[in-house]
Amino acid sequence: MALSEPDIAPGAPIAALPAPALLVDRAKMDANVARMRDKLAGAGMVFRPHVKTAKAPDAIRLLFDGGTGPVTVSTLKEARLFAEAGFADILYAVGIVPARLDAVLALADSGVAMRIILDEPETAAAVAARIPAGQANLRVLAEVDCDGHRSGADPEGEALLRIGEVLAARGLFAGVMTHAGGSYQCVGAEAIAGHAERERAGLARAGERLRAAGLPCPVLSMGSTPTALFARSLAGMTELRAGVYMFQDLVMAGIGVCAPQDIALSVLCSVIGHRPSAGQIVVDAGWMALSRDRGTAAQAVDQGYGLLCGEDGAVLDDMIVVGANQEHGLVGMRDGSPVDPARFPIGARLRVLPNHACATGAQHDRYVVLDHAGCVAAVWPRFSGW
Repeated sequence: MALSEPDIAPGAPIAALPAPALLVDRAKMDANVARMRDKLAGAGMVFRPHVKTAKAPDAIRLLFDGGTGPVTVSTLKEARLFAEAGFADILYAVGIVPARLDAVLALADSGVAMRIILDEPETAAAVAARIPAGQANLRVLAEVDCDGHRSGADPEGEALLRIGEVLAARGLFAGVMTHAGGSYQCVGAEAIAGHAERERAGLARAGERLRAAGLPCPVLSMGSTPTALFARSLAGMTELRAGVYMFQDLVMAGIGVCAPQDIALSVLCSVIGHRPSAGQIVVDAGWMALSRDRGTAAQAVDQGYGLLCGEDGAVLDDMIVVGANQEHGLVGMRDGSPVDPARFPIGARLRVLPNHACATGAQHDRYVVLDHAGCVAAVWPRFSGW
């Protein structure tokens, strides 16, 4: 007998939902999307949202008013499934290795405009040797390191120019991109804005050097949710990327990008027990539902494994998930005082805001979308894997 998930009827109240369940508050998501649109209004840039957070075509279509548009992916599975859903302009924003080129070429051969990235001349040479002449649907960006966060070529280094030379000789070079992951360690609007300018300036410098060397550089692609929202200037940039902005999470709240009340994603759970000796309650959302991500541990406010809300989504600022086993979450007061068990009888329902929306989303295979009244508006399938 085939196993299947229980049906969730449109219009069903949250009280009728099975738990744990991954919820999207549509009103909050719409507000987050509108905020980014307002930021980009009149900027004259391509916006290429990152789908790695949502991993759900239904969710990403909303960013394009129900249609499709250019997207960024982190896995080839994302590229395949979004291509099948009609998204035909895809940036695969993880450094390419030759073994993955066949899969990329298959997408390009199907008519998808594929962009890949790399940051070493040797990789550029290997890619140039593998891409057939006349393949118009595959182009390459050099990844540039603007903040020492992760990977990328030095904007001032010779390797960047060698990459450009090797790829331009084959007509494959499309420009440069960077990811300001270091912005996640900034706190407050001024610090994030400063980091955004560092990102923009570094990428602009890379473009200047390439052009001065006689190399084409039509694309300058920057992005992260913090820098996209707080950049004072996007001068010289042609493309902006961001992903978690549509949902937001506690890491973003911790650095001042949003408030906890803006977070559109939560995990619905039920109280399944009490621990009077520890002053805690037990819910049926452990790390299998929440993830093990502890991204707020190094921030000024440690949110444990997630911040609690009532079933209606109202934030309970004093309560966090202090411990997580596989299927059990241990909920305690932030200050260590005991939880009053009378407030949370067996079967009471709560919601947990995630530290990291991408990691929590990865634990689930669908989103239950709630309308303004807190009833089911839609169910969006999501996927995981590579």
